Amino acid sequence: MTLHREGRATITISTILFLIVSFVFYYFLFEAYPVIFWILETAWIVVFALIISFFRIPGRNYTMDDTAVIAPCDGKVVVIEEVEADEYFKDRRIQVSIFMSPLNVHVNRNPVNGEIVYNQYHKGKYLVAWHPKSSTENERHSNVYRHSSGKEVLTKQIAGALAKRIVNYNQVGKKVKQNEEMGFIKFGSRVDLLLPLDAKINVKIGDVAVGGVTVVARW
Repeated sequence: MTLHREGRATITISTILFLIVSFVFYYFLFEAYPVIFWILETAWIVVFALIISFFRIPGRNYTMDDTAVIAPCDGKVVVIEEVEADEYFKDRRIQVSIFMSPLNVHVNRNPVNGEIVYNQYHKGKYLVAWHPKSSTENERHSNVYRHSSGKEVLTKQIAGALAKRIVNYNQVGKKVKQNEEMGFIKFGSRVDLLLPLDAKINVKIGDVAVGGVTVVARW
């Protein structure tokens, strides 16, 4: 397992803060109140470990399949429905939404091979990520991938109540490979996929998706 580059500043600041607070705990509590010291220090270690885990990149055998749309992130499938596209597309699409908890891996990956034909950041609110309006009202970053077959899929990286920073590495005209890094959402949220109506959905609501591994759909 390695740590993502997006975590460098946060991990550095957190490490310094961890050492300072641990020293304060030790100096004022260790001899006089050892039980309280160990309770607070243990809780502080858990918080520090969680911050580090936000930026982990676990080793995986990624699914490489040019006929498949692969999960762009880790998390639980919370929406599968036919919707009227509100961005880029002018038709109806199948929306698949994956909710990322703070405990999930936060790297986002390209779901297909193709060319980036649309790349747009939108300012917005920070509604909880499972709110029905978060797809259209929250801060988000959208990409459209054009596959060699001519079919297109749109992804939305959506910020939530905790996620305050979306990073996206794509740009219009870029040729990308399936499972390369699309970006990063700090501290959770969700990613939406808008797929053609004839896509064969391979997941159901409640399934736990593994980014870069789980086949969400085939086309």
